[in-house]
Amino acid sequence: MRILDRYIALTVLQSTAVVTVVLMALFGFISFVGEFGDIGRGNYGALQAGIYTLMLMPNIVYQMFPLMVLLGSIIGLGILAGNSELIVIRAAGVSVWRIVWSAMQAGLLLTVIMIIIGEFVAPASEIKAQSLRANALNEQVGFHGEMGLWARDGDAVVHIKDVLAAESVANVSIYEFDVNHKMSAITQAKHADFENGIWVLKDVSRSVLSGQSVQTTHPERVEWRSMLAPQMISVVAIQPEYLSVVGTYHYIEYLQKNGLDATKYVLSLWKKAISPLVIAVMVFLAVPFVFGPLRSVGIGARIFFGVLLGIGFYLADQTIAQLGLVYNFPLPVAVSVAPLLFLGIAALLMRRVR
Repeated sequence: MRILDRYIALTVLQSTAVVTVVLMALFGFISFVGEFGDIGRGNYGALQAGIYTLMLMPNIVYQMFPLMVLLGSIIGLGILAGNSELIVIRAAGVSVWRIVWSAMQAGLLLTVIMIIIGEFVAPASEIKAQSLRANALNEQVGFHGEMGLWARDGDAVVHIKDVLAAESVANVSIYEFDVNHKMSAITQAKHADFENGIWVLKDVSRSVLSGQSVQTTHPERVEWRSMLAPQMISVVAIQPEYLSVVGTYHYIEYLQKNGLDATKYVLSLWKKAISPLVIAVMVFLAVPFVFGPLRSVGIGARIFFGVLLGIGFYLADQTIAQLGLVYNFPLPVAVSVAPLLFLGIAALLMRRVR
């Protein structure tokens, strides 16, 4: 049985790999075309757009992984069915559920691969991609570290450690220089919001350097007129899907300690937590395509229905999760509805399997 397990699992893995390459090429081309409007701005040329697109691929793979697994499983099992190998396996006394378990072993390995991509590859690649794009489009901005940016603002240099949103940042340091390029003042703020066309620094500490002395004041609010517009900040606003599980957890802690809304990051954390269940559901859902009502149709029709089902799952998952945010549903419930719904669909289809 181990030989059979390896054979079925390997077939599913190979098919998933082919599907991944094809979809990466498709979505990569679409992403590259989407950059045409910015090519020619600053130092952002076709080469930079191509590199940026390639760096986006790990995150695209991570976001589309359930669809890739579903199609890979359908195609892999469909190939075995088309070659009459599944008929031989069934004739040898192997049950459908035993075949499901063999396919699930491929799902376990795919889950490990997805976790590695989501935890280590996609977050780092996404940050480097956004850094490259922002630097090429506007030389005024440079990035250093996982959550922060450096920017030149006239005669000052600005460091923003935490980008919460395009119009809201935290832990801001502004280093001002005189005409002789000597530091003249340092302004630090725990929070800053863009209000009525200007930045308003809050909980401020300002130190003015004069000769051998330093004068420090602690105003509650300071208006900061800066060339650093929210449009520039938006390129590094931290998106929940771009963070690893560990990074998401720490960021939630940071937001909660500072009294900021962390709901969408908590939602993202729950979605990452149930991702192994999603992969298992996708593999299980592929089985009825081979043994169930669709066993007599061609591989093209199976792929078509698989794509529709995968898109349906993605839309249902996103819609129900967002409704959970709007109507304050328990987040574990909101992220579990779509996987459990499609698990139920697979179970109903499996009842028709002979």
